Amino acid sequence: MRPLEGFTVVALEQVIAGPFATRQLAELGARVIKIERPGGGDPARAYDRTVKGLSSHFVWVNRSKESLALDLKHPAAKEILEKLLARADVFLQNLAPGAAERLGLGAVELRARHPRLVWCGISGYGPAGPYADKKAYDLLVQCEAGLLSVTGTPESPAKAGIPAADIAAGMYAFSSILAALVRRERSGEGATIDVTMLEALGEWMGFPAYFTAYGGSPPPRSGAHHSTIVPYGPFHAGDGGSVFLSVQNEREFRAFCERVLRNATLADDPRFGSGPARQQNREAMHGEIERVFAALSTDEVVARLDAAEIANARLNDMAQFWHHPQLQARGRWAVVGSPAGELDALKPPFNLDGMEPKMEAVPDVGQHSRAVLAELGYSDAEIARLAAGGAI
Repeated sequence: MRPLEGFTVVALEQVIAGPFATRQLAELGARVIKIERPGGGDPARAYDRTVKGLSSHFVWVNRSKESLALDLKHPAAKEILEKLLARADVFLQNLAPGAAERLGLGAVELRARHPRLVWCGISGYGPAGPYADKKAYDLLVQCEAGLLSVTGTPESPAKAGIPAADIAAGMYAFSSILAALVRRERSGEGATIDVTMLEALGEWMGFPAYFTAYGGSPPPRSGAHHSTIVPYGPFHAGDGGSVFLSVQNEREFRAFCERVLRNATLADDPRFGSGPARQQNREAMHGEIERVFAALSTDEVVARLDAAEIANARLNDMAQFWHHPQLQARGRWAVVGSPAGELDALKPPFNLDGMEPKMEAVPDVGQHSRAVLAELGYSDAEIARLAAGGAI
């Protein structure tokens, strides 16, 4: 039995943060009913057409859900939602600031009617403060949280290649909902959860924030190299390949000098005798490494690093990741359905013993509308009228 079997989640969600949280609840067994706008549905459905005509963003975060198409401005929508919420354990929304309240779906109003409901709102900046009404998208929150200021090269900042703020908010919403459900089992009371993208990503910014607040200056942007740990990053081999390596302490650095660079005297060189010293003499340290690696192939560099037990990695592109031998060996791939046919999907990383995650289809817009409404007691004739009137 999956841990969340028997729990129902109603999700008024869009794009990444909300859908990422509820997809994981679904994989643990919860029933997730995703409310979408009739016709176009979740805006993320239209972001691209790369997955057999479907959006890569949508496919990633929306499997294992039921789609209910519902026009929230239609007079019949309120009754339908109320019937759904009466059966729900969790309500999640990540609409624009104030939108849930205008729809009568704010935490105070819903929890007054449904005391056991776990209400979760995801926003950019929260319901109070000077940014409460400010729209928020992933890149913009990355800017506000300072992520771009510490990412990139000395000449140019760069955004993260994935929606880091959305993912952070989705993960904290997911874990907070799990905690609220555990608390409800003990107390019988629901919960109000307020997750913001700024605060979620801000938690992930702890190292550079402390470094700056107490050190007086921010860690420098250093491209693919670590800003403060040296050596930690990419180095070129003689055949043109790149190898990333990481030396985390003085014991490892000595082994690196002796067994990889094969120059034990470097470990006692005052320029490199401590982490701060190596950081101050980064160019000289990198020069010593590049001189040795220039005479070696990529495979030879990796072999030396492995023999010395120095952590390392090759720079994979996304195609190489998709076919990564470690994922294949651990059986991490599954097949799920979709409106475009079968798709490969990575299993979620829970790895909870005795449980296979729920890996079901990516829904089409409104695919489950009639079934959900029938379950709520609507007759075929009533459902047909709702469809004709544009409510679903």
